[in-house]
Parts: sequence; C-alpha cells; structure tokens
Amino acid sequence: MAITERGDTQGARGQPQARSEETGPEEASEETREHHHQAPVKERPEEDPGERTATALLDDPQIRRWMWRVGAAVVAGIAALVLLGWRIGAAVAILVVVGDLVRSSRKSSSVTAWQKSSAAERRTEKQLKSLRRNGYLVLHARAVPRDDEGVSDGRIDHLVIGPSGVYAIDSEKWDKRLPVRTMSHLKLFHGPFNKKERLDEARWEAQMASSILAERVGFEVPVQPSVAIYGPSIPWKVMRVRDVDVYAGNRARAYLRRRPKILTDGDVQRIFQAAEKALPPKYPD
Repeated sequence: MAITERGDTQGARGQPQARSEETGPEEASEETREHHHQAPVKERPEEDPGERTATALLDDPQIRRWMWRVGAAVVAGIAALVLLGWRIGAAVAILVVVGDLVRSSRKSSSVTAWQKSSAAERRTEKQLKSLRRNGYLVLHARAVPRDDEGVSDGRIDHLVIGPSGVYAIDSEKWDKRLPVRTMSHLKLFHGPFNKKERLDEARWEAQMASSILAERVGFEVPVQPSVAIYGPSIPWKVMRVRDVDVYAGNRARAYLRRRPKILTDGDVQRIFQAAEKALPPKYPD
C-alpha cells in the first residue's frame, strides 16, 4: 500500500505564531478570538450495558427464532380464541411452537452446508449420533487430497472411528424412480447410469484417509469406503461393489453396529485425535 508523505506537521503548526508577529494587532486579536470561540468537541456517551446485552441477544439466531415462534403462536392463538374459544386458541398456539420445533430439528446439522431437510448427509449424521454410546466417534465433512484425474471432490462426508474399525461413509440422494442394481460385484447401476466413478471416488478418499492416519499414529489404519444411498429402493442389505460397501441410507447405523470389534478404546481415541488434526474440515466456519 502506497504511503503519502504529509510533510513536517510541527513546522506547519508553528507558522501561524510567526505570522502573528508580522501582522498587526487587529489581525492577531481576530485570530485569538477565532481560536477561543471554537466549538467544544462533544464526547460520545458510553453505551448502556443493558443496551449492549439486548443487542447481543438480538444477534443470537436462536433467540430470534424463539421470538418468531412466540410471536406466531400469539397471533395464531388470538385468532383461534376469537373465532373458536380460548381452549382452541391455546391448543393452536402450542401446535405452532411444536410444529416449528419439529421443522427446525429436521434441518439441524453440525455442518452449515447440510442444514436443509433434503440433505442426505444430514440424515446420515442424525443416525450416527446415537452410536457414541457404543464407542463410535464421528467427524463430518473432512477434507482429503483430490485425485489427479479430478474425480474426487476431496471430501469424506462421515469418517467413523469405533470398535469395529474406521469407515469413510459418503451419503448420496438418487432419483427414487430409477432402480439400483449390480453386476458381478464389479458394476453399480442407477437406472441406465454406471456409477463406476462414484465408487472410484469413495475408494480413493478412503485410501487417502488410511495413508494419512497411518503416518500419524504409526500403525496401519484400514479405512473401509461405503456409500449410503437415499431415494431408490436397495434390493440388498449390504453389497460390496469394487471394494465399496453399498447400502440403503437408513441402514447406516445397523451397518456399523453388527461388525466384530477389532480396535480397543485407546486405539479409537488415538486414531480420532489424529484424524481431527490431519483431516481438516471441508467447510471451515
């Protein structure tokens, strides 16, 4: 950034005093009057702590959401009260609040990009929450290196680390009108579309995670790639196609819970801590 020289400020401020010696008494006195009659600078009053607190509360999205709920409930309740009586009015107000809570819960996600009701990733995330009590730890939307051919977007939707191993789960929402089928465990089709690239992407991401984690913890960390599909009916429980496990999205939790234990609690914690540091969030806040 260029810096503009402003000259010798002290010298400039000293010039009027020297000039006043050369000018007459009337000019000097006029300068003195102007100097003494300058308007005083008003100090900005300090902000009231109560105002700061109120502003902070209004900036909180959860507070604003609850204000909206209460306002909508009051309006709906008063309308129903006038038309149908106080009992119906109270019931309508409660239903408005409960309905909005249910709608908001369907959109809740730890990843901002997934905060919409149709996000397949958000639906898998919701299933995986309950696995914590079974010793599973999950990281969502973690970045891995892209492949040279540009097939992978460099993101693992859900990295799951638990007693039965480490899994890279990608959530997909496909057109429910098209059937899903396989050929000899080597090809996956969604209607007429060959999903080879999607399987290759899932396998690449798992391999990258495995290599990075092994370097961090000092022992081999196999990462099993899988794809959880929402939308079309899946005619099997779990099918391994090109080394990638494929199953219906609503089976994500069962897919993990029914596997034998191969890691200790210490292994799980160690791998999880390494993954937190080595695999950064794909969507940083």
